[in-house]
Amino acid sequence: MAVTFDLFGTLVDVEYPSDPAEIVARELESRGVEVPDDWHVAYGERHVDAPAGAEVPLPAHVAHALDSRGVDAADNVVRHAVVAAFDPDVTRRDGARAAVRDVSDRGPVGLLSNCAVPELVPKTLIRAGLRGEFDAVTTSIGCGWRKPHPKAFETAADALGVAPASLVHVGDDPTADGGVEDVGGRFVDVTETPLDELAAHLEAEL
Repeated sequence: MAVTFDLFGTLVDVEYPSDPAEIVARELESRGVEVPDDWHVAYGERHVDAPAGAEVPLPAHVAHALDSRGVDAADNVVRHAVVAAFDPDVTRRDGARAAVRDVSDRGPVGLLSNCAVPELVPKTLIRAGLRGEFDAVTTSIGCGWRKPHPKAFETAADALGVAPASLVHVGDDPTADGGVEDVGGRFVDVTETPLDELAAHLEAEL
């Protein structure tokens, strides 16, 4: 058995921007990019024709949104603006670190997180005091696929050296995190099984 954890909403809580388009616009303007008047419309449009379930990195989306309005911006400028826009306060949830350490006695432990923003997951792990707690960290921006797509779980399983069907995935979203069941694995919902009860819950099911 191997256990993977979701990050946001499961192990940590973060404050998300209420208006991400506006925050990104400010960061772009601070770097000399002329943001179009209808930026909120452009930001909300689909610009990258990606397969269903594929992750589109947010810097790529922003660059294409600008390009759709005739604005040319260097890739590194867009990336830095996006990274700066999503720089949240992070709170580790009660029992998170203990839960990760407790289940590590039973086999490999990984992280599997949907995240389209570069650097956000490692930054969050550092701020939450969870850096180095996992045998492997898999992100949608890294592997190219978002949960619940099977390839996200298959990539996480491969990183841990196990078969996807042996995964127990712990998360807070039955739609996204529950996708582990499509590869034969098991989903544990932290809204029903609190983190401080996780190890005992898994022990009882063995």
